[in-house]
Amino acid sequence: MTTHMDADANAPAVQWRDRKRYLWLMGLIPPTALFVILPVVWAMNQWGWQTASQVLFWIGPLLVYVLLPILDRKFGPDGQNPPDELMEQLENDRYYRYCTYLYIPFQYASVIFGAYAFTASDLSWLGYDGGLSWPAKIGLALSVGVLGGVGINTAHEMGHKKDELERWLSKITLAQTWYGHFYIEHNRGHHVRVATPEDPASSRFGETIWEFLPRSVWGSLKSSWELEAKRLERAGKPTWHWSNDVLNAWAMSVVLWGALIAVFGLGVIPFMLISAIYGFALLETVNYLEHYGLLRQKLDSGRYERCAPVHSWNSDHIVTNLFLYHLQRHSDHHANPTRRYQTLRSIEGAPNLPSGYASMIGLTYFPPLWRKVMDHRVLAHYNGDISRVNIHPRVRERVLAKYGSGEVK
Repeated sequence: MTTHMDADANAPAVQWRDRKRYLWLMGLIPPTALFVILPVVWAMNQWGWQTASQVLFWIGPLLVYVLLPILDRKFGPDGQNPPDELMEQLENDRYYRYCTYLYIPFQYASVIFGAYAFTASDLSWLGYDGGLSWPAKIGLALSVGVLGGVGINTAHEMGHKKDELERWLSKITLAQTWYGHFYIEHNRGHHVRVATPEDPASSRFGETIWEFLPRSVWGSLKSSWELEAKRLERAGKPTWHWSNDVLNAWAMSVVLWGALIAVFGLGVIPFMLISAIYGFALLETVNYLEHYGLLRQKLDSGRYERCAPVHSWNSDHIVTNLFLYHLQRHSDHHANPTRRYQTLRSIEGAPNLPSGYASMIGLTYFPPLWRKVMDHRVLAHYNGDISRVNIHPRVRERVLAKYGSGEVK
């Protein structure tokens, strides 16, 4: 039986077209959402709905936890892969990289507007008597956090490239969330150690998101510093040097946060903290679901086997694909880290999540539900052989006793 995906891959190149070409602009929805809702907020306030209108400042969380899961369910999997004949042409089409570049000015415009709206005591032009209520302020900070989290993914796309401009743009995008060290750790740490117990960004079977978050956040920070220290040592330079990519990335955050405090006052600090923490927590939650329980086996030499498509959880749901620049095609990304998002493929044989990342993010917050959905999928992926699974040390003995006897639920 020939699938839609097979048909796309085998079709003559001249007949193939990227049906998502202009839909990639949907990736600009997170950094522009605050501006889109302003006319609606104003109109609601004119009708006397000042309390109800403040709910719209929660647009970011509503997008992540409600709208995207509904749209993923409605539109389902993507199913389109580019043919071999057009890969080089597609890679060199600058339109696609401009789609990611555009994210940055909108991101910073939203951060600045968010800081203003959070601290303003007079929003009469928007129809309010005074400033926003604290529930609306929290929603506003979380919404800016969402665009910061999606921004880390945009930085991830640019940070993998060899072009010097794109690498600097990656750092600029990361400045909002104080996650500039991700630029180092992800490329030179995670991609080397992925799906092994040594990787802080690969979650383990039986590990909850609440255990994973501090381990990954601290482990990635520590790893990035050590990687840069070793690089500079080989170059004959001290660790505390302007060319330390962790330090110069953090310097961008210092400049950004310092400028916001100088303009809007100390009252902007809660806004900055909430948006930054929530932003990088979203990124780490995606890390959690991308490699849960998957393990590269050790060879006789003591090294781990080469990373393969079977070591990443995929999802090919089209709507979240568009918002995250094909991040969900994660197996191909790890096999070809410098490949641009528009050419990433959904690979046959890779393990698949039951829904898009947006749907799965909310599930991770409830460990019993997460394990009910995912643990049996991990076991099925390894044909019931628990010895091949990356198990969290806290539950290792219990898991081996349970599943080692063949009890797979």
